[in-house]
Amino acid sequence: MIPAPLAIFPRDARGDWVRLRTLILLRWMAVAGQLAAIMVADRYYGMQLPLGLCYMAVGASVCANLIAIFVFPENKRLSELEAMLTLLFDLSQLSFLIYLTGGLTNPFVLLILAPVTISASALELRTTIILGSLAILFVTLTVFLNIPLRFPDGTALEIPVLFEFGFWLSIVIGIMFLSLYSRRVSSEIRSMSDALLATQMALAREQKLTDLGGVIAAAAHELGTPLATIKLVSAELMEELADRPDLREDAQLIRDQANRCRDILRSMGRAGKDDLHMRQAPLGEVLREAAEPHLARGKRVEFSLAPGAGGSDRQPSIPRQPEIIHGLRNLIQNAVDFAHGTVWVDGEWTAGRILVRIVDDGPGYPPQVVGRIGDPFLRQRRGVPEPDRRPEYEGMGLGLFIAKTLLERTGAELSFANAADPFLTPDERPERCGAIVEVIWPASLFPKNRPLGDNEPIRA
Repeated sequence: MIPAPLAIFPRDARGDWVRLRTLILLRWMAVAGQLAAIMVADRYYGMQLPLGLCYMAVGASVCANLIAIFVFPENKRLSELEAMLTLLFDLSQLSFLIYLTGGLTNPFVLLILAPVTISASALELRTTIILGSLAILFVTLTVFLNIPLRFPDGTALEIPVLFEFGFWLSIVIGIMFLSLYSRRVSSEIRSMSDALLATQMALAREQKLTDLGGVIAAAAHELGTPLATIKLVSAELMEELADRPDLREDAQLIRDQANRCRDILRSMGRAGKDDLHMRQAPLGEVLREAAEPHLARGKRVEFSLAPGAGGSDRQPSIPRQPEIIHGLRNLIQNAVDFAHGTVWVDGEWTAGRILVRIVDDGPGYPPQVVGRIGDPFLRQRRGVPEPDRRPEYEGMGLGLFIAKTLLERTGAELSFANAADPFLTPDERPERCGAIVEVIWPASLFPKNRPLGDNEPIRA
């Protein structure tokens, strides 16, 4: 499990994600639309507009864009404050145009939602609150302060007060709803993106460890013969140099160092699994390897392996893929973290499936979050665990998300449940009373007697 895997990605530093060039492009689109609307209203419908002030407002946006283009580089990314000021300028410019063109009688007042929606999608919550509040304030002011739209004959465009109030209310509700909706969706997308990045980092780390172990195992295999030869020759030299103590000590040193090299390679090679015959292993060995880092954490981990109905007495072999090892390891760590004293890891196989069940005697999952387990950043089980129980890991959502994602990538199906009714008294609760995780693979994913091929020799 990776502690605080997203600490290097500040979750609230959103301003740097917005490119100035993107906002400039959107502003050019707004300028084109505003000019088109003004010209059509003036020349086609003959509306009496304060054209000088209208073109001045549009010209302010054009000048702002030109200044941004010539002053800042194309790859400029805005800070939170810079992005807020940019959107505030657009909001103010649009509000001024609405003031000049009839207030809420202008149907284009709906566009005031755009800057607030962009802020909700890309900036921090406080920035969105500021811009949303100002948008509501500007819309409210245009109800009372505006230059009426006039037809060619000079009569002003008037709408019923009830309709104007309803239009104002719909815009205010739209600002709040779209802001909340955009922020909620964008936050979930970012959470999923961050969690997938953490999953990829965990998988890459596990793959590197596996590859490194394979190199070590291959080196130990290839160096075994020359080391044995050195040891044999040095032993013979020691016998022949029995009357030459100074030379005999050198021969003994050679033998001792050969033994030392052998021991070092043997200890390092325990992690080496890239030998083709070790790319798959019996189910029990894979489960023990996944649980190995958590066997000495003060909790008892019991393994149970048995065939199910119609299953062979021989354990099935499954691939030693990093996804399987790391995914099962995360599930076992979560069980050990919350268990009071014991974790059970069961393996069961039939002709059609391979099942791994992990159960603990802890408090179990809260009923209200069982259906959401596996979503990233789901925080806790029942209650808040003490810091000393899980000193290296905060929350439980990201670890289970990584495990679920990795195992599902191998074709497994995962289910989460509680082993006992949460309303039972301590005396009524069974021994296996905590959380249950079941991982099921179709047996067809792991065909038997598949040829492995030849091991590749180490090349200089």
